[in-house]
Amino acid sequence: MKNIDVITIGESMIVFNPVLDLSFIDSPIFMKQIAGAESNFAIGLSRLGHRVGWVSRVSNDSLGHYMINKIRGEGVDTSQVQFDNNAPTGLMIKEPLFNQQMNIHYYRRNSAASKMDISILNEKYFQGAKYLFITGITLALSESCKNTIFEAVYLAKKFGINTIFDPNIRLKLVKNMEEYKTILNETTRLVDIFLPGINEAQLLTGFEKPEDIVNYYLELNPNLEIVVKLGEHGCFYANNKELYYVKGDKVENIVDPIGAGDAFAAGLTGALLEGKSMKQALEQANLIGSIIVQTSGDVEGFPFKNQLDRYYSNNSKYSVDEVNR
Repeated sequence: MKNIDVITIGESMIVFNPVLDLSFIDSPIFMKQIAGAESNFAIGLSRLGHRVGWVSRVSNDSLGHYMINKIRGEGVDTSQVQFDNNAPTGLMIKEPLFNQQMNIHYYRRNSAASKMDISILNEKYFQGAKYLFITGITLALSESCKNTIFEAVYLAKKFGINTIFDPNIRLKLVKNMEEYKTILNETTRLVDIFLPGINEAQLLTGFEKPEDIVNYYLELNPNLEIVVKLGEHGCFYANNKELYYVKGDKVENIVDPIGAGDAFAAGLTGALLEGKSMKQALEQANLIGSIIVQTSGDVEGFPFKNQLDRYYSNNSKYSVDEVNR
């Protein structure tokens, strides 16, 4: 079994995305793509040259095999994915709206991924990994998925793996919001790096300002590193010793805003794996997040490592030392 740098666990879906610049009702042609926070993250990280494994469950049919072929073709290890002979792979349809907004239609109830349980976790697979990436989406899919994530975090602690947690709140999956908020906040006690968006953090804490939000979480977990994502304004970072803002990268034309948070997480994790400082890692996270929203699809815009290196070398914002690390 080959050594993996990063492990992630979660559901992916088949996506149908309108091709023409028409309303959803009038669109006759759709692109077949894939989407899912964890597989988006995995593909982005793989394109940056890192060894990443995606753990999930898919239907044992054409949709499931298409998904596996696509993700494996991006260099992601899929050896821990289970096939389900009865449950379907989830489906997602994107509906572009006015002012760069997007409506998402999910058809994922009783999907194969929602039936994941702790049996999907191979303890040997965790040995040697450096990061585990989880999201609040998987925590909301089912009770067995929630238990699987907590068991994965336990294994990460057992093997000295740092856990990165993006709440990635999907309100359409949540039946009891107060209970879900409690689960997400309790999860932050167990992880090492927390990546909420500003709106998510405000919902979870009741505080408006990033400074108050990070104080809330540092009281829950004094060893936590927290990054509040601020969209076009960058992000706000804090740990128990320091806090600072990192400016975002300006985007002139947003094509598809879905997937920016996954790109942010991939950029951050990739930079940390390369030994960059947290500030440099956050700059890279902001950059890749800004790149992904300029293309249609959740993963199609992810840069490859040589493209990113070329960008750094041609951009005076980044020093030669940072490029050569």
